[in-house]
Amino acid sequence: MLNLLLQVWGGLFYLLNKVFFSRAERSKNSQGKQKSRFWAWAFYLIGVPAWVIVLVSGRNWIAAAIETGGAPAMLVGLINARRGQGHAPLWLDHFAKLALAIGLGLSLYDFGGLTSLSQVLELGMASGFLMGTYLLSKDKPHGYFWLMLGNITCAGLMGIQAHWLLLAEQTISLGFVFDAYWVQRRRLKIRSNN
Repeated sequence: MLNLLLQVWGGLFYLLNKVFFSRAERSKNSQGKQKSRFWAWAFYLIGVPAWVIVLVSGRNWIAAAIETGGAPAMLVGLINARRGQGHAPLWLDHFAKLALAIGLGLSLYDFGGLTSLSQVLELGMASGFLMGTYLLSKDKPHGYFWLMLGNITCAGLMGIQAHWLLLAEQTISLGFVFDAYWVQRRRLKIRSNN
């Protein structure tokens, strides 16, 4: 029952994050974009604890550390969405990098090296979500590509570990991430043609 509750909690808020990223890209004005990005980052942060518990319970150390380490990047995104770019403290970036190193070390220690498919999927998930979150927190559009990699590999990991709700959430989220990227790309192309 607890596992199901955690899947609903984590999955719902991460899905809302992607929905609001998509809304931000579709927004017609900067105030609407800023407000949607703020809610996207807030929902991301609310979902983190549930994801970390699910990942730790499955001994997914890399992914759990990335989710924990990604929280500072999410906080940077939240601060930047509220106050504008460049107002987040530098120590948050350092904390995110430290969490990645700790998660990789724990996984290699626990599994005796890189020995399982789940670890490979975790690495894809880790690099996708960490880079995607970091780049989007700095308002860099190619962060969406990284998020797509994170969604695909996370869906695979959730599938092999029988977390069906999270598998469905990641699959649906992928559509919203693609939509956000596509809308942003189209808008940039229109601007360059003018």
